[in-house]
Amino acid sequence: MKKLLNTLYVTTPDRYLSLDGKNVVVTQDNNVVARVPLHNIGEIVTFGYSGASPALMGACAERNISICFLSKNGRFLARVSGETRGNVLLRKQQYRISDCTFQSNSIAKNFLIGKIYNSKWVIERAIRDYPLITDTNKHKEKSTFLSNSLKQLKNIETLEELRGTEGEAASVYFSAFDDLILQQKDEFYFKGRNRRPPTDNVNAMLSFAYALLANMCCSALETVGLDPYVGFLHRDRPGRASLALDLMEEFRSVFADRFVLTLINKKMIKGKDFFAKENGAAIMEDEGRKTFLSAWQTKKQEKITHPFLEEKIEWGMLPFAQALLLARFIRGDSDEYPPFMWK
Repeated sequence: MKKLLNTLYVTTPDRYLSLDGKNVVVTQDNNVVARVPLHNIGEIVTFGYSGASPALMGACAERNISICFLSKNGRFLARVSGETRGNVLLRKQQYRISDCTFQSNSIAKNFLIGKIYNSKWVIERAIRDYPLITDTNKHKEKSTFLSNSLKQLKNIETLEELRGTEGEAASVYFSAFDDLILQQKDEFYFKGRNRRPPTDNVNAMLSFAYALLANMCCSALETVGLDPYVGFLHRDRPGRASLALDLMEEFRSVFADRFVLTLINKKMIKGKDFFAKENGAAIMEDEGRKTFLSAWQTKKQEKITHPFLEEKIEWGMLPFAQALLLARFIRGDSDEYPPFMWK
């Protein structure tokens, strides 16, 4: 478990990764800038296009260490992982469920119950913590809307209807997001979700956080023996880790969104950490990315009591815990998949 928390981030785009004995060697302009033993690493995330040596990729595959390649702006490019592990019967059952829209709907509904419930409580927490500087009446209306969306989910029988309800709920949730930004309002504002590319600092941070979260979910699913590319809410698409996107729905607001808000409101990230490209894309500077990743690692180490398991675990282990619960359900060891519901 703990191994999943040991992630090596290589943030400078022009650094190359290679293998020397049992160590990862990071070089820049043929100069060694870092050397890390493989046994200390659970995964590697590298930004940019310089790449990694075949020898290193082979050594990581043998040790079940994944290497995730992101663009320098944090967009997912590719992922290299080792031999598929886990019960083949589990994956075959996963594929059967994915091919059945009725069964897929049942699991997808629980993913969205977790997502909407957690979104509601992000707003409720703002009402509780900042009653004097937020429009509590407006936020209570949005919270009530999300509560009604949860009730609607119970009677929905198709994936199309699920997506429609989720889309409306997400729109209402994000309509409150700008009010949750309490500091640095000139540099950090939110007028709506945009991506590919993100055109403001907040959306750039959200997209970055979602990319990291998706990679965590992908690793967790592979660890328990599930195929991260075959989902239930997100349907099959070449190259898309659909089940990882399903799983991360529960964590978007409580993990990624609240993390981004914390960085802004505590002034850990500032406007100077970004620049705008000619096409309007907001890009995080290298120093800002390092601050972001350092805080992300710290967040992963913080502990929370899992509401279903009733055990204290690190935030970074939540995707792993939910992946285990999902695998148990698919195997038939439990009657239902319990979504992560934070309060």
